[in-house]
Amino acid sequence: MAVATATVAAHEAHPTSTGLNSRKMLFWAFLGSECMFFGSLIATYLVYRGRDQVGPHPHEILNIPFTSVSAFVLLMSSLTMVLALAAVQHGNVRGTRIWLAATALLGMTFLAGQCYEFTQFYFEGLALQTNLFGTTFFVLTGFHGTHVTVGVIWLWTLFVMAMQGRLPRERALDVEIAGLYWHFVDVVWIAIFTLVYLIQ
Repeated sequence: MAVATATVAAHEAHPTSTGLNSRKMLFWAFLGSECMFFGSLIATYLVYRGRDQVGPHPHEILNIPFTSVSAFVLLMSSLTMVLALAAVQHGNVRGTRIWLAATALLGMTFLAGQCYEFTQFYFEGLALQTNLFGTTFFVLTGFHGTHVTVGVIWLWTLFVMAMQGRLPRERALDVEIAGLYWHFVDVVWIAIFTLVYLIQ
């Protein structure tokens, strides 16, 4: 019993004055800075939208049906992330592995779709330096794709830990913090998809 208590204590950070875990509080602060970062990128895109002197323009090149499927895939990964957290909290090792892998694979599917989309845009004449739309679009969606890539690497790292038996119930906070990051990436994509693809 004493050993189990010591193990739990070793994996838990000290609570803050708010009663919340210090690691979680620090990560929320980090996500706050990320909100400002993406907010500035989205604002820049909106400020320069419609000011292009040359094409192609958004309505000529954006493939909304295809991107809608990609968005759905990414949103479904939030569900599998929730299931992964629930599994590790209940000590379900097999479920933890399955849902972490599923979340990572869905993220990789989204990235594959983004790579395909970027390639198609390039062949249709839209590059980073083509016009204001190309610059702001590729910077905004590119940075989001980079964040998804970081999240996928993080998830596979947790999966390997689970396969090695190094992700017990006592370390559920590790999965929870990864889940916070993943849900943040999903929420950002909802904003990007709405403002860039749906509202033109």
